[in-house]
Amino acid sequence: MNFDWVKGLFPRTLYGRAAAILLLPILTLQLAVTLVFLQRHFEGVTRQMTLNLVREISFILEELETHSLDEVVEVRAERLELNLRRWDGVPSDNARRFIDVSGLTVIPTLYDNLPGVRDVDLSAPSWVVVAIESAKGPISIGFSRKRVSATNPHQVLVWMVFTGFVITIIAFIFLRNQLRPIKRLAAAAEAFGRGKSVPLNPSGAIEVRAAGNAFLDMRQRIERQIEQRTLMLSGVSHDLRTPLTRMQLQLGLMDGPDAQSLQKDVDEMSAMISGFLDFSRHANLEKAVEIDLAQMLLDLCKRCGPNVAFDVKGVPFLTQVRSGGLRRAVDNLVQNALRYGTRCNVTLEYLKKSVRIRIEDDGPGIAQEDQASALRPFVRLDAARNQNKGSGVGLGLAITADVARSHGGALVLGSSEALGGLQADLTLPRIVSSEDW
Repeated sequence: MNFDWVKGLFPRTLYGRAAAILLLPILTLQLAVTLVFLQRHFEGVTRQMTLNLVREISFILEELETHSLDEVVEVRAERLELNLRRWDGVPSDNARRFIDVSGLTVIPTLYDNLPGVRDVDLSAPSWVVVAIESAKGPISIGFSRKRVSATNPHQVLVWMVFTGFVITIIAFIFLRNQLRPIKRLAAAAEAFGRGKSVPLNPSGAIEVRAAGNAFLDMRQRIERQIEQRTLMLSGVSHDLRTPLTRMQLQLGLMDGPDAQSLQKDVDEMSAMISGFLDFSRHANLEKAVEIDLAQMLLDLCKRCGPNVAFDVKGVPFLTQVRSGGLRRAVDNLVQNALRYGTRCNVTLEYLKKSVRIRIEDDGPGIAQEDQASALRPFVRLDAARNQNKGSGVGLGLAITADVARSHGGALVLGSSEALGGLQADLTLPRIVSSEDW
C-alpha cells in the first residue's frame, strides 16, 4: 500500500517540523491528562451529587406512605426544591442528549439506588424528571440539573487552552531564535551559489555554529581557487600576447603561401587567447541589476541577423541578472547555433519560479552521451558538429554554463524537436528583489 500521500499532511519546512516535534507531544499529553481528569470529575462528582439527591427522593417516598400527595407537595417537596406530581404514564425511554456525558452516570445511579424507577428524562438541558412508583401510585419528581451534575468543568478546559497558548508562544519564540541562524546560513549559501558573498556570523547552537564555520571555510577555499584560476589564466594569456604580437608584425612583412599558413595559425592562437581571457574573467564581480530580459534578447537577436527568430512566452516580469555575463552567454549560444546551422530560434519563457532561455538550431546537434562532456572547458566535439564551420577552442559552452551557475541556474543541452539540431536551455531563478543579492 502506498502511503506517500501521508507525507503531504506533515510540515515541509524545518520550522514547521521542529514546532510539530516540540508541540505535538506536549499537547497530546495535556489533552490526555485533561480527558482523564474530566472523566474522573464527571463520574466521581456526578455520582456523589446524584446519591445526595437519591436520599431526598427516598425521604419523599417514605413521606408518601403516611401522608397524602398534596400534603407532601406543599410541606416537603417545596422545601427540597422538588417538583412532585402524578406521572402521566408517557415514558421518555431514558432520553438523553448526545453530548450529555454526565447523564451516562446519572441514569444508572438512579436506577441502582432507587427501587421502582420507571423512567429518567434528561432531554432538557437544565431539568431532570424521574418517574417512580410510590405508595400513592406512579409519580414524577422534577429537579434542577445542577443538583446532579458538576457545573464547573469548563474551568479545566479554560486552563488547558490558556496553558496550551502560553506553551505555544514560548515554543514559537524559542524555535524562531534557534532556527534564525540556520535560515541565515541557508541564505548565505544560496547567495554564494549566485556569486555573491554576504557576511555571515555563525551563531546559535553548537552544531549550527560548527556548520556555519565549515561553510565559511569552504567559501574561502572556493574563492581562493577561483582567484588563483583567474590569475593563472589571465597571466598566461597576457604573457602569450607579447610574443604573439611580434609574430604578427613579422608575418606582416612576409609574403608567400608559407606566411599565409603561419598567419592562419597565429590568428587561431589569438582566438584561443581571447577565449582564455573570457573564461578567466570573473563574472561574479559584475553587479546584478534589474533588466527587461525580453528587450535585451530582442536587441541581441536583431544584431545577429535575419536567421535568428525570437519569441516570448508567459507573463513578463523584471528579474535581476548580471547583464554583461548573461549577454555574453546567450551570444555564445546563438553564435554556435549559426556556426553549425543555418537557422536559430531563441525563446524566452517566463515560468512561475524561473526564467528559461531556449536556443535551438538546425545543425547536426550533439549526441546525448557527449552533451555532459561538451560543458567542460577545452572540450571540442568536432565529430558531432560540422568541422567546415570551425570548432573554436572549446570554451563557449563552458563559459555559458559558468554564467548560468553564477546566477544560481543551469545550462542543459538536448535535441530540438522544432529544428532537429541542438537545444540549449539556460534556466535562471526568478529573483526580483535586490535584497536577495
